[in-house]
Amino acid sequence: MPRSFVAAQFAASLIAIPVALATPVAAQSPESADPIKHGSERTEPTRIFTGEDLFDLAVASDPQISPDGNQIAYVRRQNDIMTDRAQSAIWMIDTSTGEETPVAGSEGGAFAPRWSPDGTRLAYVSVESGNAQLWVKWINSGDIVRLTRLPNSPSSITWSPDGRSIAYTMLVDDAAPKLGSAPANRPEGAEWAAPLSITDLVNFRADGTGEIAPGFSKIFIISATGGTARQITYGPNHDGGPLSWTPDGNTIIFTANRNDNWQTDPVEADIWTVNVDTLELAQLTDRDGPDVGAIMSPDGRFIAYTGFDDVGRAYENNELHIMDADGDNPRSLTSQWDFGVDAIAWDEDSRGVYVQYDDHGETKVARIDLNGQAQTIVEGLGGGGFDRPYTGGSFSVSANDTIAFTGGTATQPADVRISRNGRSRVLTNLNPQLMPSDSPVTKTMGEVREISVASSFDGQMVQGWLTLPPGYVEGTRVPLILEIHGGPFAAYGPHFSTDNQLYAAAGYAVLSANPRGSTSYGEAFAQEIDKDYPGNDYHDLMSIVDHTVTLGIADADRLFVTGGSGGGVLTSWIVGKTNRFRAAATQKPVINWTTQALTADGTGYFGQYWLGARPWENPETFWAHSPLSLIGQVQTPTLVVVGAEDYRTPVSEAVQYYSALQLAGVPTTLIRVPGASHGGFAARPSQSAAKASAILAWFNRYSEGWEPETDESGE
Repeated sequence: MPRSFVAAQFAASLIAIPVALATPVAAQSPESADPIKHGSERTEPTRIFTGEDLFDLAVASDPQISPDGNQIAYVRRQNDIMTDRAQSAIWMIDTSTGEETPVAGSEGGAFAPRWSPDGTRLAYVSVESGNAQLWVKWINSGDIVRLTRLPNSPSSITWSPDGRSIAYTMLVDDAAPKLGSAPANRPEGAEWAAPLSITDLVNFRADGTGEIAPGFSKIFIISATGGTARQITYGPNHDGGPLSWTPDGNTIIFTANRNDNWQTDPVEADIWTVNVDTLELAQLTDRDGPDVGAIMSPDGRFIAYTGFDDVGRAYENNELHIMDADGDNPRSLTSQWDFGVDAIAWDEDSRGVYVQYDDHGETKVARIDLNGQAQTIVEGLGGGGFDRPYTGGSFSVSANDTIAFTGGTATQPADVRISRNGRSRVLTNLNPQLMPSDSPVTKTMGEVREISVASSFDGQMVQGWLTLPPGYVEGTRVPLILEIHGGPFAAYGPHFSTDNQLYAAAGYAVLSANPRGSTSYGEAFAQEIDKDYPGNDYHDLMSIVDHTVTLGIADADRLFVTGGSGGGVLTSWIVGKTNRFRAAATQKPVINWTTQALTADGTGYFGQYWLGARPWENPETFWAHSPLSLIGQVQTPTLVVVGAEDYRTPVSEAVQYYSALQLAGVPTTLIRVPGASHGGFAARPSQSAAKASAILAWFNRYSEGWEPETDESGE
């Protein structure tokens, strides 16, 4: 059975790949008066990357290699101009010939493909029947059967070792709390208002979901040929995946926080087991901290999992641990390996574990033996969202140690790749229109270059990547956009980004930098901003902006700044610290840490872990790190952008800043993206393109700067 993990974060790829074209096409200058022609006005293909091109993009994700390594099932996410969404379908690749065949998704989205242990069947989830259900395809015959008719979507689908059963998790609906009642005299046919919405949950909203329906995630088992599913865990808590069976098929390993304070201790999680016949539970870990992602070794002797000791810091490296099958002898294999582990998969011989990790903005896979010795096996992973160049990707491993993974470049979204015996090759070509070519039907993309500089604060090296306008001429100074990543515990790298390419096509150089607090540079570097965010990361960003000027690329008189989430925090912080930027666009920012801590969907987390207290315990610290505290110093025209259904950095944060800028007399405009969550901010191609266009228009409006009005005394 292939061992796999899909990373939660976004894209990663090869380092600094320039685009070499025999006939380069120059980008438009920001001040260009010649619009791109459309429809019948167009006399030839447009080689400049435009917002319209977002509808043509596709990306590979979740590659699942068959146990024998001969086939890969993967999810292809293709933007669709008619629905304005990415449509998910499952495709199969012959690893020898590269031939692709469709599996599911033509009649509705399909995702989460998982091979049976013998490789004869493929389970997956599809919404073809109207809502998400579990399906199985027989590979040789091509027959497809829907196994379930569930009220809610199944997750963490996992085959039993004998291939006779499939386990999954699903939300079991519960009754909402009640207080009083509505009047009982409602006449027949009367149209009354909706009933009261009552909750007693600490976090009653979740980004991307909205209002959380009452209920708890539980584990179920169903026969692989269909029938009635059987619930095997119960209780007022969430039991989550990934799920892992013991080799004898008697026990399932899972993750849960079954403590009474589970709502206010959001980091805590332990490894549990449940006997599938007796339903007897056993807790295998109990330390203070998250133990998650447990998987049983193929020989049944060990359990591998990830986690760390919770000491109240905002960031810790996620470490690889193993323990005996009964929970005894837990130990970390990576305590001396200064990388965070994002994904794990056992080697078939049970002598090592494959791990996914980020290293200086790039995503890789290493094999770690049971003595903790690490060897990098695969580089160049990438995949995830289109809009910004985050690290990420996913992989799986066959029984013969062939690795399937997603990988892209700085100018190409992720394709499916395969690595055998240390040699990698690309199996798909999902975006031929972006390939470097002299053909008039391909797009000319901006070259991406790696740069680094010592921080003016303490000399630590700060790494970044510059996306240059297509056709950039060496020695020419161009306007620069500093584009700051979110997280803040995340990382950019030399990965595909529609935002950066759209900005570059408009004539800007775009700087994607990793200041202190970024991951992939060691635990200490990320912890530099613990209880001090924003802080000295400001100096890192100013240093690398200065470096682009020193390199002769950026025009020091035409600097602009933007960023989303944590990047929105820093954008708002920067304009309160300096007036060097002509204009700014803060996207989905946190402006006031007190309101963020009490209104976001991480109520039990943000204040305690990021600032070390609840808001009422240390209000001075909350205010000192809030960009709103600097509003009186802002003299930079600042656009404010937020998703209308953002519950991670709520709309109220953006509105506070917009209102404050208005009252302070600073030019501003508020953009709300209809229907967009925090994580789905750029999910709709039309909105993603329109947002980038609005930011470019704002920067062009203030390309010559702005001076605040003074009274007659000149003050």
